[in-house]
Amino acid sequence: MSNLQIKPKRDCMWDLVSLGEVMLRLDPGDGRISTTREFRVWEGGGEYNVARGLRRCFGMETAIVTALADNPVGRLVEDLMLQGGVSQRYLQWVPYDGVGRTVRNGLNFTERGFGARAAVGCSDRGHTAVSQLKPGEVDWQKIFATDGARWFHTGGIFCALSETTPLVAQEAMEAAKKSGVIVSYDLNYRASLWKSIGGKAKAQEVNRRLAPLVDVMLGNEEDFTAALGFAVSGVDEHHAKLEAAGFKKMIESVVKEYPSMAVIATTLRTAKTASRNDWGALCYHDGRFYEAPVRENLEIYDRVGGGDSFASGLIYGLMSGKDPQWAVECGAAHGALAMTTPGDTTMATMAEVQQAMTSRTARIER
Repeated sequence: MSNLQIKPKRDCMWDLVSLGEVMLRLDPGDGRISTTREFRVWEGGGEYNVARGLRRCFGMETAIVTALADNPVGRLVEDLMLQGGVSQRYLQWVPYDGVGRTVRNGLNFTERGFGARAAVGCSDRGHTAVSQLKPGEVDWQKIFATDGARWFHTGGIFCALSETTPLVAQEAMEAAKKSGVIVSYDLNYRASLWKSIGGKAKAQEVNRRLAPLVDVMLGNEEDFTAALGFAVSGVDEHHAKLEAAGFKKMIESVVKEYPSMAVIATTLRTAKTASRNDWGALCYHDGRFYEAPVRENLEIYDRVGGGDSFASGLIYGLMSGKDPQWAVECGAAHGALAMTTPGDTTMATMAEVQQAMTSRTARIER
């Protein structure tokens, strides 16, 4: 029997609740941030993207715990989230001072890259509303016990936003555990977020403090090394098929130190160019390893959010009672499809994910 005991939906309002920042992404399309004259806008954020993927692609009931400054930019993010279907029941609106001296909304400028030109991101998110959340300001008892949730998700991006956000995450994770809610955490290491507050050492201090509260840990090679301090040995950086051996050794070390983790999952990506990657995934579940077949030379349109869509597909499989092999293949297929469309969030359907799981072709559907 699995150590991952998930509540039935009949007892809960929500399949999943996420805690994290939702930013306005400004996308220069095929151009560059520094030379463009126009942007398309999307909403996005690592923790939010998982909730949105579960809602839009897999039809699950999800909610986001976040905060926004109450101005037209915040209302635009709200409008985009409404289209995504994630409930804003727990969204906190913070009064705006007129110029953003005390509170503002986060902006994320991201260009996709192409061929030899790598993707580039430039975030503008200092003093945002959600970064100022403090313990005691969210009623976790209501969310997890009264309203009810089956799964709680947060991660390293939210925890890097300020001195108080890791405390809020810890408070939420402890409350979730008390209510029998599964806790997942995506390490999602971003050097740019940690560098001014202590770098890798601070990231490891924060993430290692939270790790014992995690049931399902997500991350890639850099995440586990930079954010938790576990080295990945024997990795062939030139091919995703061969990376799995190194990750398995690393995961065994993680489980030994954090035995409460029932599931550890990672994507396996070899970026040959910005627009062509090898893409696979690996999942540890209750003592066994499961691998999704590597998609060689996967063509990438917009890689941002691929890992988040992997997470939502994997979580959907686990919550739906599917076996771990199905879950990791669902996550890998969903992540691959998410990278074929613009924006941070998925535009895939469940039918397309199922087709991608069983077929390696892109034959036209009529």
